[in-house]
Amino acid sequence: MPQDFTAPPTQFFGARGKSDLTGADIAIFGAPHGTPYTGIDNTPYARAPDALRNALRDDRDWEDHWDFDCDAPFLADDARIITDLGNLKTTSADGVGNRDKIRAATQDIISAGCIPILLGGDDSVPIPFFEGLADRGPLTVVQVDAHIDWRHERCGEPLGFSSTMRRASEMPHIDNIIHVGIRGIGSARREEVEAARAWGAQIVTAHTIHREGMQTVLDQLAPNTNVVLTIDCDGLDAGIMPAVMAPTPGGLTYDQILELVHGLVARTNLVACDMIEFVPERDPTGTAGITAARIMANVVGALARA
Repeated sequence: MPQDFTAPPTQFFGARGKSDLTGADIAIFGAPHGTPYTGIDNTPYARAPDALRNALRDDRDWEDHWDFDCDAPFLADDARIITDLGNLKTTSADGVGNRDKIRAATQDIISAGCIPILLGGDDSVPIPFFEGLADRGPLTVVQVDAHIDWRHERCGEPLGFSSTMRRASEMPHIDNIIHVGIRGIGSARREEVEAARAWGAQIVTAHTIHREGMQTVLDQLAPNTNVVLTIDCDGLDAGIMPAVMAPTPGGLTYDQILELVHGLVARTNLVACDMIEFVPERDPTGTAGITAARIMANVVGALARA
């Protein structure tokens, strides 16, 4: 594989000792940096991929035990093969280079017939990740987030944290966007909300999920639709996920996220997933890291058994 990776301190839960794509079905990789804004530090997210790996390090000897989140052993005997490629050698200030690496790595994984699982990184990381999924289109993006990220630009940068879904809407292989867990206040103004709705994006607020359940999202997806799931950690309630830059009350619960994950795998063709915006420095007890890592473990485990 031509991409330049650094070996992870420990492989993500479920990966079986491989660090390349040979024979693999699911490929996990880290992207510590995306596109920076001038004057806004993007380094707090850089340790997130390794923090998520380390959160479940002590569980690695229990992969064959019963997992009640899945109501099955985490990995069945005939599960798909999972590899952890490590972290791309991104750098804080090199937005162009970082995007090229993320896009190319995603394309390499897709070309090898694998499902890419990306551990970010800031909220600009999904832009080149989505671009690398062009061969899996047409795609529906299901975004778990407190914010809709539809700014055309912020700080003069159109490829930064606040523009992720606006850029996704411009990609020809993406024809549907569902925002899940939206709430509070963020960078969106009236014009961004109107632009999202005019494009056809579905905005499902956290209040709607709490009132009507996650099935209201799943019912919008036709069976076997190709889906990419992007999970911003601030989509979760701040009570269980304080390790973010913009903690917001009223977010999704752990159970609601798991219902979405397992519902997507059962109903649709989940072709890729990323998790972004986890801030290790804001997790002194490590419990938020376990929560985030367990969500991704459910994604990987559900796909491995599918």
